[in-house]
Amino acid sequence: MTKITDVRLRRVLDSRGNATVEADVATESGGFGRAKAPSGASTGEFEAIELPVNEAIAAAREEAVPRLIDDVFAGDQRGVDATLRAADGTDDFSTIGANSAVAISMAAAKAGADVAGLPLFQHLGGTFRGDTFPVPLGNVIGGGEHAADATHIQEFLAAPVGAPSVQEAVFANAAVHQAAGELLEERGVPSAKGDEGAWAPAIDDSEAFEVMAEAVERVENDVGFEIKFGLDMAGAELYDSDAGVYQYGDKSRDTDEQIEYVADLVAEYDLVYVEDPLDENDYEAFAELTERVGDRTLVCGDDLFVTNVERLETGIEADAANSILVKPNQIGTLSDAVDAVELAIENGYDPVISHRSGETEDTTIAHLAVATDAPYIKTGTVGGERTAKLNELIRIEQNA
Repeated sequence: MTKITDVRLRRVLDSRGNATVEADVATESGGFGRAKAPSGASTGEFEAIELPVNEAIAAAREEAVPRLIDDVFAGDQRGVDATLRAADGTDDFSTIGANSAVAISMAAAKAGADVAGLPLFQHLGGTFRGDTFPVPLGNVIGGGEHAADATHIQEFLAAPVGAPSVQEAVFANAAVHQAAGELLEERGVPSAKGDEGAWAPAIDDSEAFEVMAEAVERVENDVGFEIKFGLDMAGAELYDSDAGVYQYGDKSRDTDEQIEYVADLVAEYDLVYVEDPLDENDYEAFAELTERVGDRTLVCGDDLFVTNVERLETGIEADAANSILVKPNQIGTLSDAVDAVELAIENGYDPVISHRSGETEDTTIAHLAVATDAPYIKTGTVGGERTAKLNELIRIEQNA
């Protein structure tokens, strides 16, 4: 291990053209790491706090950087992350910002890997775990908070579960995306793209299911292996807490009706993955849905858990969900994210590593997914910031 000698922070662009934090970490032996913080649009109420970028950079320079330089080893990831926690002094990174914290945390991990002469997934795996490859979930059709005037359900996700390699899975997702675009064109539906590169057509959810099912079938027939699909429903965004209903345009469903609706979708479309089907505070409803369909699909908590060990513990006690979405910027550091992964695995929950809608070309999550043996990774399907992760997974598979 070698001590950190320099931490530099700067404002750079994310995929939406908004500002985000980039961190450089250098060590006394010449090790170097660079990382960028992503940003979400559909965010959970309990996520760590993302500060305005200039404010986050200024606060981190004042509070965190002096504690890291010449006192902390880049190869000691938990030491780096504990220092960031201590410098911030809050539970939610509201002092220095989770955007500064996660950028520094990931950059330090890369610097540590550079010093050790290891790829990042092996460096993280040495501390944590990891030797298998995740199935990429590709965002094909989307709406919700990611695209105006499109579907109420936020994401329709291709899942090439039968792919014999990461490379073939990546290209299968791209083919499903292309097939969906062709089907929409055949139906005379003009389609722009949402934040994550998914098609954002002005169609209702039922038609989106038809297009998705046909696109998956077309590509499945071409590639010769099984492709299924899943959903991110972003239930907290659909839920009207005042009325106590899930609002789909002019149609509303109470909680029991929402559970029935999701269970019917799982049965009808053989869904392998359903993320945030219910409100972020409704552990009881998550538990009821999990009891009904958890033996057939992953019921994944994103806003429900926000990569937070305490919220995951509550979910485990309630038997709510059987999977957790893991986003390092939701909790602020790699160590905190891995703690959530470890607790999930110990209790039979599957971790799914995920990007955000406001992304960068940073590829840390591809390495994190491999290092933690995650069965799935959400990266989107198209767009430079999305394909950066997918191409990195292909490289990892080839060189592992």
